[in-house]
Amino acid sequence: MSVILDILLSVGMWEAVLRIATPLVFGTLGALLCERVGVLNLGIEGIMAFGAMVGWLTVYSGGDLWAGMAAAALGGAVFGLLHALLTVSLGLSQHVTGLGITLFASSFAYYIFRIAVPTASSPPTIEPFRPLPVPFLSDLPVLGPVLFNQTAPTYLALFLVAALAWILYRTPLGLAIRMTGENPHAVDAQGVDPILLRIATIAVGSALMGLAGAFLTLAAFNSFFPTMVQGRGWVCIALVVFALWRPGRALLGALLFAFFDAFQLRLQTAVDGIPYQLFLMMPYLLSILALIVMARRAKVPQALMQPYRRGER
Repeated sequence: MSVILDILLSVGMWEAVLRIATPLVFGTLGALLCERVGVLNLGIEGIMAFGAMVGWLTVYSGGDLWAGMAAAALGGAVFGLLHALLTVSLGLSQHVTGLGITLFASSFAYYIFRIAVPTASSPPTIEPFRPLPVPFLSDLPVLGPVLFNQTAPTYLALFLVAALAWILYRTPLGLAIRMTGENPHAVDAQGVDPILLRIATIAVGSALMGLAGAFLTLAAFNSFFPTMVQGRGWVCIALVVFALWRPGRALLGALLFAFFDAFQLRLQTAVDGIPYQLFLMMPYLLSILALIVMARRAKVPQALMQPYRRGER
């Protein structure tokens, strides 16, 4: 029990929670946007892998870190447009298309990586984002190092949570996005093209997924390797349901999963005699339990995974 208390009272533990949560926040917001307009984007795992590679390669080739973030967002948006073309314009299966994009984007990322560094025996490294202390606030006890001594992308992720919540619930654009996921025919009747709105929103959501991947190579680590996403994309899909399609709840869900992950990492080193695989399972098992509890109250957007064709009822 004392070991657990020591871990929970450690400032470093809570710093790690916010850091681990950051790519989940980007990815969950991206998936949430796509689903709010009625499209399930299962390409997130591949888009994150591609964003991680493109962001790293941009910096490795001489660009600055923010250029790497922008390149990752652009790469994610391109795959988002491909997903939108196949699912929104052509009305193909969102499940099959999303899984196909995940396989294609992941493989394409590794292919480009091997072309860029064909002879490297170990992944080349770059200089990643460093913590950016906020003057005065970072000196506060406990909260200072936890909230105000993070990297710039983490601050960006927190800002996007607030910005997206405001857009969805306080602007006409947000109302149109939400209604497109509920009743695209009603949106069309008001003079807004739900097809174009879906395509644009999927591109923006996929750009956020690309940023999630870029965080892994440009802030969490300093190199790229093909398996670095490690299922985070699928976690983001689950967190959207946990969040009930709300940005604020998405942040809470990402922090909850990150807490379980950071806790098990420290518990591994503090407890002997238990196979480490059990610790690795812990954040996923606990997240599944939390998801089951929250999913009972989930109200799925009515037009989710339903192709829209003008004139049909």
